[in-house]
Amino acid sequence: MQKNFLKTLKIIAKFRESLDAPVDIYGPQAIASKKEGDKVYRYQVLIALMLSSQTKDQITAKTISILQKYGLTPENINNTSVEKINELIKHSGFHNLKSKYIKNTTKIILDEYDSDIPKTLEELIKLPGVGYKMAILAMNIAWKINCGISVDTHVHKVSNRLGWIKTNKAEKTRKELEDWIPKEYWASINPLLVGFGQQVCLPRNPKCSSCPVNKYCAYNLNNKKVDNISYEV
Repeated sequence: MQKNFLKTLKIIAKFRESLDAPVDIYGPQAIASKKEGDKVYRYQVLIALMLSSQTKDQITAKTISILQKYGLTPENINNTSVEKINELIKHSGFHNLKSKYIKNTTKIILDEYDSDIPKTLEELIKLPGVGYKMAILAMNIAWKINCGISVDTHVHKVSNRLGWIKTNKAEKTRKELEDWIPKEYWASINPLLVGFGQQVCLPRNPKCSSCPVNKYCAYNLNNKKVDNISYEV
């Protein structure tokens, strides 16, 4: 295990207790509805994840709201044309491609999984438009099954800046983190680091001076951004 990993993670978790980052407010776990039962909730989680690629959380939430008003169930979407789906999700990045993925994935869910989403990582990644990042989050959020670390741009960036790993691709980051981080922490890594990356460890001009873990951060120490501050818990 990397030096100061647990201490750093604990401090970030304390900092993130307010749950006021975009991912907390507009993430799949927050915008999928449980009003129509567990199956529909899990389906909406998956659709939200599919829509989230290359799209801001706020836009994904807006798009999910539009779909929910239309009727975001496997049965209704299966009976909807690709053209109509494309119109409904037009605010999402790459909507032309996503509309086809959503249509095809929905048909598979209806035909092969009794209107539910698959319950294994291996089956989820076979669905059109679903990769490891989405599948791991779907397992975590929809099924409460911890099967990996979902690495997006924020997790990749923060992990490298902290010095936990040194990688240039998200998939390599996932594999290296899973090699040494105990499994009990896997599920918490994504929500903690995504929110932290949205609020503090920004892509450009990170807020190093107010960062609660800057004294453990390789990026800060190597670049001598600021004097270390104390934020013990």
